[in-house]
Amino acid sequence: MKLYLFKITLLFIPIGLLGQNPNLNYNKFKQLKEEIATPNNYRTASGAPGHEYYQNEANYVMNLMSNDQEQKITGEETITYVNNSPDQLEYLWLQLDQNKRAQNSESFIIRTGGIKSMNTRSIKQLDPDFEGGFNITEVKNKGGELDYVINHTMMRINLKKPLQPGGEFEFSIKWWYNINNRMEIGGRSGYEYFEKDDNYLYTIAQFFPRMCVYNDVEGWQNKQFLGQGEFTLPFGDYEVNITVPTDHVVSATGELVNASEILNSKQLERFEAAKKSENEPVFIINEKEATKNEKNRKKGMKTWQFKAENVRDFGWASSRKFIWDAMVVKQETGDVLAMSFYPKEGNPLWEQYSTKAVAQTLKTYSRHTFDYPYPVAISVHSKWIGMEYPMICFNGGRPESDGTYSERTKYGMISVIIHEVGHNYFPMIINSDERQWTWMDEGLNTFLQFITEQEFQDDYPSRRGPAYKIVNYMKGNKENISPIMTNSESIHQFGNNAYGKPATAMNILRETIMGRELFDYAFKCYANRWMFKHPSPEDLFRTMEDASAIDLDWFWRGWFYTTDHVDISIDEIKHYKINNQNPELNKKDLEEKFIEIKKKDISNQKNSNNETYMDKDEKLKDFYTEYNPFKVTKNEEKKYKKFKENLSEEESEILEENLNFYEIKFSNKGGLVMPIILDFEFTDETHEVLRIPAEIWQTNNFKITKVFAFKKELKQVELDPYLETADTERKNNYWPNKIEPTKFELYKYKDRHSKPSSNPMQKKSKK
Repeated sequence: MKLYLFKITLLFIPIGLLGQNPNLNYNKFKQLKEEIATPNNYRTASGAPGHEYYQNEANYVMNLMSNDQEQKITGEETITYVNNSPDQLEYLWLQLDQNKRAQNSESFIIRTGGIKSMNTRSIKQLDPDFEGGFNITEVKNKGGELDYVINHTMMRINLKKPLQPGGEFEFSIKWWYNINNRMEIGGRSGYEYFEKDDNYLYTIAQFFPRMCVYNDVEGWQNKQFLGQGEFTLPFGDYEVNITVPTDHVVSATGELVNASEILNSKQLERFEAAKKSENEPVFIINEKEATKNEKNRKKGMKTWQFKAENVRDFGWASSRKFIWDAMVVKQETGDVLAMSFYPKEGNPLWEQYSTKAVAQTLKTYSRHTFDYPYPVAISVHSKWIGMEYPMICFNGGRPESDGTYSERTKYGMISVIIHEVGHNYFPMIINSDERQWTWMDEGLNTFLQFITEQEFQDDYPSRRGPAYKIVNYMKGNKENISPIMTNSESIHQFGNNAYGKPATAMNILRETIMGRELFDYAFKCYANRWMFKHPSPEDLFRTMEDASAIDLDWFWRGWFYTTDHVDISIDEIKHYKINNQNPELNKKDLEEKFIEIKKKDISNQKNSNNETYMDKDEKLKDFYTEYNPFKVTKNEEKKYKKFKENLSEEESEILEENLNFYEIKFSNKGGLVMPIILDFEFTDETHEVLRIPAEIWQTNNFKITKVFAFKKELKQVELDPYLETADTERKNNYWPNKIEPTKFELYKYKDRHSKPSSNPMQKKSKK
């Protein structure tokens, strides 16, 4: 669409009006200089690692013993810590996450909330009888006992002499702790007891003293673990020996290196077959065998051995109840074995969907980032929980005891598997600081989860991702909303803030601000730059701009640093036509308007058949009785001819087009600047969609006026027609005003996924 400039004075005729809105004032396009860290030799202005970027390394050799009688873990580890930094280190910091469950835990003490928020779990935490937390029995190296100090969930090892740049320090720790009952007191890991068959299912994580990250951003990242902010850990290699009851099946981070000793010949044969099966999972242990295993107890213990390279953590699961299936996912860089471990209580859902959901996740995520670099990806079933570790995750989604399930259970299970497997990419490989910035892993992961869900099934009922699904949160009470750039422990509405809003922001960037081609390239660039490294928010922000040539500072500031919301309003529309000074056309137009007004006048309508005095007496008529004010005079014709002779060729073309001009006034009521997307519907029922970048607000963040020109006349204008900007108020998005259905009316038309708690499968089976 073109707007024309010409030298003649244009006379506009106003045709229509629409409302008004107050003004606000300050520039939201200020560059992010003060809010983000200054580039340096470690992290460049382009968002890439600098030429002096470094990261330290922690390698582990562990021996673990699982006591199935007392629900207790005993372990010993040897850690080789490599100082790749340019700094000498006087001490080392380790995380003791299990101390969150100690009876003197700060996380219990600082917890707030009224009596109405209490439940059985929180009451137990007020007066905990569970003796949780690490019991450290030995810390030493070749030189003997090491001096250490435990500060709640952190342990400092005081070195006898500083660890120099490029140096290594090897030391060992022995410990034990009681495993928590997840079903009673919660937790990311723990055990579930199955009373019916007297068995336990263990999902074990944060089970060993783990090295903290030391880097150029924080120094030692030794924030206390209070429960909400998760983990940031250095990469390293792991050799882990896990001793369990002889009839238990173990899954863990890494490759099983003694399969020939642990598995029987039939299981080994199936295991090898699974490595070649691309379309359907192969059962290494089927349900019938698992059911038999959980009943027939065997005495003794055996050790499962796992190795993992270049991982930041280690998790494992153990039970005699496990069904085990697997299939291969082919990649150019190497095949991946997608596997699931689950009790019979997970079927039929788990054998139908789990491993295939793992496989689909690897395919979609890898296409948007990099080929999955590990040999296995594992989904373990555990009631209620959803938690991730390198190569392994624990996922909820359990059918009813009769094997039926609701849509909510089905899609909830698939979604949590996609989400937790996706965490292998964010933050297990792109290793952001979860203790500080939850959104960097949860938000980015939820964004790719949405893409994966939509590729899994048409019309998949994704919970987060589309812009319209964040509207209720964005327009809520600001006293209960935090900026995304808020420390993990201080966030209000954790799910909306750290998962939903950043995922929506990235989806809007991809679909509306940048476009898929530019976004996908830049996002993949970020993923590959920071693969197996420790990125900060600045590294993401800068890379997305650097790789796309789009200034996004306004977007990061609005969506990530404020609690503003989107509410752009069409305040007023005026319709103009160019006065072409053609007396014949202008007078005809005026005559038509005059006649239209006369026809509408109620008195004229009722008097139309009346005989007047002049009708009866011809002598009353004079010059003005027959005078036609709408008839063109010779003088008017002469003026018009002269006017046309003085026009340029370009001006003549414009007059010939007879364009309709619409002056539209917009206001930004929500504060968050966004593109203006307009659907113009014309009187002939055709449409034209116009997309105006957010930069239209650069000189005034809250009120703008813009003129549009069309050959046709407008019938209706709709703002944000595809619901892609998270605009919170639809009532001011139309001209003329349009009545939208109320919430009561919308409730009638909810789709089948909107309230999927019922279980029609169960009702049908009972019939």
